[in-house]
Amino acid sequence: MQPIIIEKPYRFQPPMRSTRWSRLCKKLNLHRLYLRRYEGIVDFEMRGAERLRASLAEGHGIILVPNHSRNADPIVIGDLARTVRCDLFFMASWHLYHQSAFLRWAIHRLGAFSVNRETADRQAVDFATEVVANAERPLVIFPEGAMTRTNDHLHALLEGIEVIARVAARRRQKVHPGGKVVVHPVAIKYRFGGDVAAAVDPVLTKIEARFAWPAQRHLPLVERITRCADAVLCLREIQYAGKPGTGTVGERQQALIERLLGPLEVEWLGAAGSGAVVPRVKELRLKIVPDLAEGRADPKERARRWRHLADIYLAQQISCYPESYLESLPSIDRAIETVERIEDDLTDHTRVHRPWTAVVQVGNPIAVATDRGAPGTTLLSQVEQALRGTMAELAAESPLCRPGPAPP
Repeated sequence: MQPIIIEKPYRFQPPMRSTRWSRLCKKLNLHRLYLRRYEGIVDFEMRGAERLRASLAEGHGIILVPNHSRNADPIVIGDLARTVRCDLFFMASWHLYHQSAFLRWAIHRLGAFSVNRETADRQAVDFATEVVANAERPLVIFPEGAMTRTNDHLHALLEGIEVIARVAARRRQKVHPGGKVVVHPVAIKYRFGGDVAAAVDPVLTKIEARFAWPAQRHLPLVERITRCADAVLCLREIQYAGKPGTGTVGERQQALIERLLGPLEVEWLGAAGSGAVVPRVKELRLKIVPDLAEGRADPKERARRWRHLADIYLAQQISCYPESYLESLPSIDRAIETVERIEDDLTDHTRVHRPWTAVVQVGNPIAVATDRGAPGTTLLSQVEQALRGTMAELAAESPLCRPGPAPP
């Protein structure tokens, strides 16, 4: 389990409003050096940047809404800012401020402000609406609410972005009559440029050894990967249900998710939930985490709550394996990211593969109305439709894995 829950009282962390550090970073290309070394990203393509430039020139309040599949995403968006010559604000999860002293120092200076996902963070929402209403800088919000490692699949979007956008639009019209707030969907796509079979073989061999299997190099790569993913699912089913599940992979995943979340929702929320996993996870954490953060739980209760949080975390992990994700489009990008996801789930660590190209495509601006408008035309649905369409187009550009076993 990654250290995303912090047992400390939350304190809002505002950004440094000075642009000196972000401009120095862009001038020296420090973000690209970081991405090359720590994420294996060696090249960049910025598409549709002129759309963001136009919104800046019009003086609009701007929200950028990217998909979120890798840790590199915020820094890659920083390269977009370099391209259009602007500075950004970012909503950054509170746990990032506790990863390292350097990370805390850096994100503070590069425009990030904290948001506590385990509470109703009024300060973060107020700050976000303020900077958008005043058109101070474009604001970046990752609406999926968590990193997914499924670059071609958009998970359910959280509603916070619509609340922030509409409140900001009302404030902007009040203070600047005729002023607009717009949302730009931003699709981020990572393309792998190396030999995928050679890159993932050491990882798959290590995973297979965990199951007491010899290296399965005689299998086609996609089958080899899906067998490892299925083995991990079987292990979890045996752990929680006592035996492997039946039905399709999707049915087994959903059954395990319900086994994990249902009893906890009954205990903490009064009734079992349904629907997308991340919003359900958020609701449970809102109930479980505050007493931990404030130190109000005795040792026995603290241990019990951490067990619950581990089960919730596992449910979210399972939801990040969309059914037939790799089989439906066996691209080299989906192959390597599926291996990375399995490795991360088993070890909380992912080795860096290279080389990657980061493609950023800025969508057309969506003007934010001050009210919700007609049924079925929510801002969230417009953003979701635009992102899904662009992500599908980018996914189609990926080369496919070679059929048959990898060459020796």
